Amino acid sequence: MSLIDRLREALTQPSVLPLLEGDLPEERALASVPAAVLVGITDRPDPGVILTVRREHMRTHAGQVAFPGGRIDPGENSVEAALREAWEELGLDPGAAEIVGAIDPYRTVTGYVVTPVLAVVQPDQPLSPHEHEVADWFEAPLGFVLDPTNQQYKSALFQGRERHYYEIMWGERRIWGATASMIVNLSRRLQWN
Repeated sequence: MSLIDRLREALTQPSVLPLLEGDLPEERALASVPAAVLVGITDRPDPGVILTVRREHMRTHAGQVAFPGGRIDPGENSVEAALREAWEELGLDPGAAEIVGAIDPYRTVTGYVVTPVLAVVQPDQPLSPHEHEVADWFEAPLGFVLDPTNQQYKSALFQGRERHYYEIMWGERRIWGATASMIVNLSRRLQWN
């Protein structure tokens, strides 16, 4: 079975564990800006997931690991926005990404409702980070990030309250917050093994 068929079949199954809805659940009404990210899975014998490192000067999530993505522009749907953002941020040719489907939206603390768009990407694409937005990019092993033993549940004080979040450490790369939570949701949906 091909990778894309395996992913499509897995997404048709119900999640055994509850999915994470978003950050700051008591402030759901604040999350209202539609956005999309591309969860690019490389079509390799051992698939990887493409992630970016945001530049330090960015207004939100500076220096953090993220999926390529951003706001949905007027007239766009989540798939179009995710492909456009991956093109703008990494130079990822939209024709090199085969869409599997959109998965469950996630609300961020910064007021976005993010729809992750899962796609299978041809391996070894010549990616070129946007000089003003992306400091770096990398491919983390899909099996590693989807493994619940690598998804650490942590807490920290935020705005005077204890907040909980997920963190995935892959080498020196710290994947945390909304990106890690979307990976946790993906692992719960795919039940990858």
